[in-house]
Amino acid sequence: MSARTSIPRSIRVFQYSLVAIVSVASFAVLIAPLGLRPSIEATDVGDVAQTTIQSPRDVEYVSEIRTEEARKAAESAVQPIYSPPDPATTRQQIGRLQTSLQNITSIRSNTDLNALEKKTSLQELSDVRLKTETVDYLLGITDSRWDSVQAEAVRVLEQVMRRAIYEEKLESAQAGVSSSVSLTFNEQQSALVAELVVPFIVPNSFFSQELTDAEKISARDSVEPIVQTYKAGETIVPTGEIVTPADMEAFEKLGMIRPGQRWEDLAATASLVLIFAAFVPMYFYRRPRSGVMNDPKNLLMISVLFIVFLMGARLLAGRTLAPYGYPIQAAALLFAALFGMEVGLVLAIPLSLLAAFGLPNSYDLMPYYMFSSLLGLLALGPARRFWGFVRAGIAISLAGAGALLAFRIPLITLDWIGILQYIGMVAFAGFSSASIALLLQFLLAQVLGLTTSLQLLDISRPDLPLLQFFLRNAPGTYQHSLQVANLAEQAAEKIGADPLLTRVGALFHDIGKALNPNFFIENQVAGNLNAHKDADPEEVSATIIRHVTDGVQLAKKHNLPRRLHDFILEHHGTLITNYQYTQAMEAAQGDITKVDIEKFRYPGPRPASRETALLMLADATEARARAERPASDDELRALVTSVIQTVQKHNQLDDTLLTLRDLKLITESFTTTLRGTYHPRIQYPKAAVPDQDTTILTPKREK
Repeated sequence: MSARTSIPRSIRVFQYSLVAIVSVASFAVLIAPLGLRPSIEATDVGDVAQTTIQSPRDVEYVSEIRTEEARKAAESAVQPIYSPPDPATTRQQIGRLQTSLQNITSIRSNTDLNALEKKTSLQELSDVRLKTETVDYLLGITDSRWDSVQAEAVRVLEQVMRRAIYEEKLESAQAGVSSSVSLTFNEQQSALVAELVVPFIVPNSFFSQELTDAEKISARDSVEPIVQTYKAGETIVPTGEIVTPADMEAFEKLGMIRPGQRWEDLAATASLVLIFAAFVPMYFYRRPRSGVMNDPKNLLMISVLFIVFLMGARLLAGRTLAPYGYPIQAAALLFAALFGMEVGLVLAIPLSLLAAFGLPNSYDLMPYYMFSSLLGLLALGPARRFWGFVRAGIAISLAGAGALLAFRIPLITLDWIGILQYIGMVAFAGFSSASIALLLQFLLAQVLGLTTSLQLLDISRPDLPLLQFFLRNAPGTYQHSLQVANLAEQAAEKIGADPLLTRVGALFHDIGKALNPNFFIENQVAGNLNAHKDADPEEVSATIIRHVTDGVQLAKKHNLPRRLHDFILEHHGTLITNYQYTQAMEAAQGDITKVDIEKFRYPGPRPASRETALLMLADATEARARAERPASDDELRALVTSVIQTVQKHNQLDDTLLTLRDLKLITESFTTTLRGTYHPRIQYPKAAVPDQDTTILTPKREK
């Protein structure tokens, strides 16, 4: 009766297949860019931002792009660097000017030449090109004035050539010569000096590529790296603005875009998915009593819910505050409400870690999701009350606030508005998680035929119309059902089955007897005629067996959950009505060919769960204990053991997950519970009650 060997091969194949499918789907959700850039529609430089793009978190980084732009600007600001004015060039040009002036003086003073020849000689000078009117003026001035002109020309050339004269600025330097001539000279003399000096003004400072490059390097090096900061919620690119390289850099630093999936990222994601793909099945493999994981319908629903909540978390991952308000905790609450707290606890861990894995704020989002989910589950408990969901919502909010205070708040700077925003998010997460779990557990339970604790508690109220009908019509059977419920519930707690489901199923298992209560001995008054004694055994058996089908009809009429139908159908399994069958065999004088055993057999099916198996054992045990009245622990234990062996002999437990250890615990539990019910009582002696009149005593008066 090992739990592992009793699971059909088809169920095992379905389980492994579903693990593989969920793993692949989880991997696809994690690597897909669903939540990585939800607010960035323009992902290339030059695109127009379709929405206002904000920073999802606080960030501070050295902006390589902004630093390079600043360095290029500093480099561009460097002017071309020229060599210093060359004194040798100035001396050379002054010497040439002086030579030309001496030649002009020689021509002026040469008596052998006439005026025309002097004029021709002056115009033929190689270094100086004099205008005709200038030559005429030059030949007409006095020697003293000429000497003054010569001295002024040398002075002006020296003054101009002391300054740096660039090749590209030579003309402007030559054009400014006249402004350097002394104002003591008249206009003609000033023009003469300028004409004499201008030919000898040459560049004396030249562009230096080496010096310019060195200055540009120095200018670049002087620019410090630019540190760019963004606060959570700060606008990076307004709507309609062009996306710049610096904006793209900010997106990358914030993890809002990724140019491509690196193999390292894919390997990391696959590793985490594989870890959980091994963790969850191995855990439930070591916990074989968790029958939830052996039901294909339950497995499929768990898988769908897991992927849906994971996908929702990834879709909101790129927002600033939305991830903290996303009700991922509702998944854990829903798993617990539908399938038990153990399932919720085991699945909350991988869901929380996968939902935040690889995100820019995963450092604080992972503990936020996980701690709030786990504490919410613990606060929810068995999900038997509406207030349990309220407690869970409050616990989620408080745990989320604590996780943010520990892992996020120290890393960012917040004002009061920011603090209020985070408080609002965690409060919303708690409230919405509890609300979603409460609503979905009701809807899914109805659609899938699951039974929740809230439903069970609601239908087990004594004022439920069906139970009132049961109590009024068949009070003996009702009391029997209460005893069986108590017996089965205690045993369910011992073996780790569902105590509440077991108790409620036991309450309704004999509800069909309420349609024909007087036919069953527990509802008959002592001393009345026994209707079974002289009746045909087959007819009696058919009437007894009909309480199973009648019970199912009543359950459908009163909309009891389908899970409770199993308790009604399976509590006798495929056993036979032994007393009536024995009567029929006696009437046939032991001829087996004259008795159709199938007419004495319950329709079944055999118990298919630990809870319905417990009901079968408790029902038979309570009936025999009430009939035989065992007087000692040994008799009680022998009675319970006999019932279990009889049920096993007829293979009624083959479809359940009960182990030999479970049967031992059930035996001890039944024995303990029955001991309290059928313990011997003290026989009090009968005492005559004196007449009331003779028992009134008049107290003596004090003197």
